[in-house]
Amino acid sequence: MSQPLLEVRGLRATYGRIQALRGVDVEVHPGEVVAVIGANGAGKTTLLRTLAGLMAPAGGTVLLEGRDVTGRPAEEMVRLGVALVPEGRQVFYGLSVWDNLVLGAYHRRGQADLRRDVEEVFDLFPVLAQRRRQAAGTLSGGEQQMLAIGRALMARPRLLMLDEPSLGLAPKVVRDVMGCLVELRARGVTVLVAEQHARAALAVADRAYVLERGRIALAGSRERLLEEPAVRAAYLGRRALRTGAAADEKADTGAPLTMSEE
Repeated sequence: MSQPLLEVRGLRATYGRIQALRGVDVEVHPGEVVAVIGANGAGKTTLLRTLAGLMAPAGGTVLLEGRDVTGRPAEEMVRLGVALVPEGRQVFYGLSVWDNLVLGAYHRRGQADLRRDVEEVFDLFPVLAQRRRQAAGTLSGGEQQMLAIGRALMARPRLLMLDEPSLGLAPKVVRDVMGCLVELRARGVTVLVAEQHARAALAVADRAYVLERGRIALAGSRERLLEEPAVRAAYLGRRALRTGAAADEKADTGAPLTMSEE
């Protein structure tokens, strides 16, 4: 394999005395879609926030193309090519779709290619083109998620990170949003997605990590994890098929996972 675009070694993060990440190791190679799956409270959001520079790590190392970027602030991580689509979308409700997208390019010095980049987002999400002058707060949940992804793409990231992109969306919209990750990979964008909806994430990922209680419990290719009994029992059974934020909040993985010997 090529040199990892992102390499995380022994990453630790805390909230006061609470250890949210306990020595996490993750690799993402150029051109991959990598999923981090786990129940609510497993540490997925903390992982992405720490990688994006929104939280200071308590230990460990983060390398971007071999360069140590551990603890760099969020604005520097964006300039280095790392963009985060946060949980809950967090679009600017009172601003138009167009203005939300333009704000995604706030750090770029030259504005000459701005319109072209907006049109590329509209090519990826045609429904946003139809609503370009519409206030973001009037969009549906799925359209707001597309807008949040488009806004992050305006930063021209080498690594796009998404936190729970399926949260609160209808199954068909989830498929549409996840399908766009495959299209982004085809366009040369490397993706790291954190998801409770394991089935949706594994449908598009090349590889995946199972995060449990702040530690990586399992890792492997999509095919390997889909066939792993512990993953099927904890994440792909009836409980995992229920939709909606309420069901996600109640997810329970039970005992720590272990890879089978089969």
